[in-house]
Amino acid sequence: MKTTTQVLVIGGGVVGVSVLYHLTKLGWSDVMLVERSELTSGSTWHAAGGFHTLNGDTNMAALQGYTIKLYRELEEMTGLSCGLHHVGGVTLADNRDRFDMLVAERAKHRYMGLETEIIGPEEISKRAPVTNTDGIIGGLYDPLDGHLDPSGTTHAYAKAARMGGAEIVLHTRVTALDQRADGTWDVTTDKGVIHAEHVVNAAGLWAREVAAMAGVYAPLHPMEHQYLVTEEIPQIAEIIDAGGEHPHVMDPAGESYLRQEGRGLCIGFYEQPCRPWAVDGTPWDFGHELLPDDFDKIGDSVEFAYRRFPVLERAGVKSVIHGPFTFAPDGNPLVGPVPGMRNFWSACGVMAGFSQGGGVGLTLAQWMIDGEPDRDVTAMDVARYGDWITPGYTRPKVIENYQRRFSVSYPNEELPAARPYRTTPMHDIFEELGAVWGHQYGLEVPNYFAQGDEPTFETPSFRRSDAFAATGREVRAVREGVGINEVHNFGKFRVTGPRARAWLDRIMAGRIPKRGRIALTPMLSEKGRLLGDFTVSCLDDTCFQLTASYGAQAQHWRWFIHHQEPGVTIENISDKLTGFQIAGPRARDLLAACTRDATDLRFLDLAQMTVGQAACLVQRVSFTGDLGYEIYCDPMDQRALWTRLCEAGQPMGLAPFGMRAMMSLRLDRFFGAWMREFSPDYTPAETGMARFIKWDKDFIGKAAAEAERDTPPARTLAVFEVDADDADVVAYEPIFIDGRVQGFCTSGGYSHWTGKSIAYGLIPREQATPGLEVEIEILGDLRPARLLTDPIFDATGERMRA
Repeated sequence: MKTTTQVLVIGGGVVGVSVLYHLTKLGWSDVMLVERSELTSGSTWHAAGGFHTLNGDTNMAALQGYTIKLYRELEEMTGLSCGLHHVGGVTLADNRDRFDMLVAERAKHRYMGLETEIIGPEEISKRAPVTNTDGIIGGLYDPLDGHLDPSGTTHAYAKAARMGGAEIVLHTRVTALDQRADGTWDVTTDKGVIHAEHVVNAAGLWAREVAAMAGVYAPLHPMEHQYLVTEEIPQIAEIIDAGGEHPHVMDPAGESYLRQEGRGLCIGFYEQPCRPWAVDGTPWDFGHELLPDDFDKIGDSVEFAYRRFPVLERAGVKSVIHGPFTFAPDGNPLVGPVPGMRNFWSACGVMAGFSQGGGVGLTLAQWMIDGEPDRDVTAMDVARYGDWITPGYTRPKVIENYQRRFSVSYPNEELPAARPYRTTPMHDIFEELGAVWGHQYGLEVPNYFAQGDEPTFETPSFRRSDAFAATGREVRAVREGVGINEVHNFGKFRVTGPRARAWLDRIMAGRIPKRGRIALTPMLSEKGRLLGDFTVSCLDDTCFQLTASYGAQAQHWRWFIHHQEPGVTIENISDKLTGFQIAGPRARDLLAACTRDATDLRFLDLAQMTVGQAACLVQRVSFTGDLGYEIYCDPMDQRALWTRLCEAGQPMGLAPFGMRAMMSLRLDRFFGAWMREFSPDYTPAETGMARFIKWDKDFIGKAAAEAERDTPPARTLAVFEVDADDADVVAYEPIFIDGRVQGFCTSGGYSHWTGKSIAYGLIPREQATPGLEVEIEILGDLRPARLLTDPIFDATGERMRA
């Protein structure tokens, strides 16, 4: 065993060996992996081995597609068999909502190049003859679905990594991680100390323990999972003898997945009475053993399976596989550089290892070697959880996710487990006002305020929800008078020091404002892709406030710290500064009624004011696209500030509004939103953000941005008015131009002020002409749409800038 290495991967499951292989594939050969037992020890060896591309996040689906296609390459490279069975798979829908979800997924697949199709009950019976289709509306068929041999696949990855120069050391347990001053690591094992520049936590069931050695918490929890393998079933034997294979069948209503196993069937369950495992830590001596059989907890699921797949009731059980798998709170992996750490990387929480393991390995290798992945991987970025998360939050969310593994995922759904957790001083006041809550990054955020007989719970739906009327009422309150909501769900940073301005000039692509002014600017990666959409406020030449997405604060913090320089102090003040946004034609009147300070701020001005009793920073800007102000204060002063604003605002018709109204209001002015129009998948030239770039300075990503400025990219962002029915664009719906899919939607919704359904989308640049007629697929229907060039409210910005 060598004692120094560039990268040390901890964990010999399918994810660890995938990371190791991809590092060698991309050019790093001084890499090694240590495994406490044998390869596949942990969850890998007892996995059912299924793989599929279906995923609600399009980038995750694409990475799953990459993983599946990689297996043939591994077989050819190594001469080892992965035991591949590309049998295809059907996901069943037994009600309209499930079917809507599958139709929406199929629509996404159109521009992703995936050859899925919607099929009816008769076709399902032909392709999956063991299925009882009573009550089934239809299904989604994916020809890429299949299964493999977990052990063979893991060893194929390992051999490919060794062929690239990697070393794999077995029966070597890591016992301590200690970081040197230069950022490298001393990794203590029971066989000696290894000095590594980088450490990758791919420890699976033991990832929590390995993270703790480095002094960080990994938000993961193992869950018990059980599947059954039957003895020979005559119907399956007939299919095999005829030279065929039975496809996979996912039955969300029955919380089960089914596939052929030999001449019988394998069926697994995500049962409701599920059970977390190893609550206080994974035993180090656990490995190639299974958990005791537990038929009681899957009794209801088995009973349902007998009705859906009647052949099971007559089949004998050959074996029971009951073992633990590790989940993150939302079910997606935890991948990437761990915030606040140097050279410590995460590749864990990959519960669907044979669907996602290849994509995870590729992503992490790109991140380590190139500095960033080649696509937006926010859905699995380890930084999507901040330092606020605890085991007490993780465990109930993991249980909830497990129970909902096959549930319908609605675009407006708010899941209840572990909530409320993080709240502001306004929580009880908003409760009394009828707040219906959403959450972001663990924080409770009002979606809307129910009045009268308006629903106090928003029913999940793919169509316009029962909160539609309440949202419209709040929008009108803003546009006709003045509305108020919190600014607590903005990410906020304070940058100070003698080199603060120079540092920001390098970090941000746009103009850094003068004292007392605000500027809007993108933040770019080295490859010129969007990392943030920021408001920069200059309090003085050595003190700046940055405002951006609350949910992206850990990603932004990680980037800032990575690029920090002497003479610059960076503080995350997202939860140390709160306040309110007021917006609407009477917003200036309201502010003037609450302060003796001058309120004649120009658009993008800022000033320190005393508002009521509170010392505040007031900024003349609003995401509503209306006349508006952001008023920031200390959280201890927030309730007093609220009281004063409410007193003064009562005769002006002041009304609270939530995020549903905010996202409708921004449509009127064609404002894009972070992780919708602006994300690491896109560039400034594609999204219109290039207009905020200051070209006569040096900044990170400048060369790539200049290249796109000189040779514009093939696609551009456009806005459409849609002839919608009872459903609006959410995201990723395909855009048909001249009868072909040539673009996709980034977001959309209903403009309550103008009565129009609006969609944003990326389309070929040469097609983006005024009045362009297109069709957008919404829940299986092609809806006519027309390209708009001018905002549908305050087109000249006169009201916003007044």
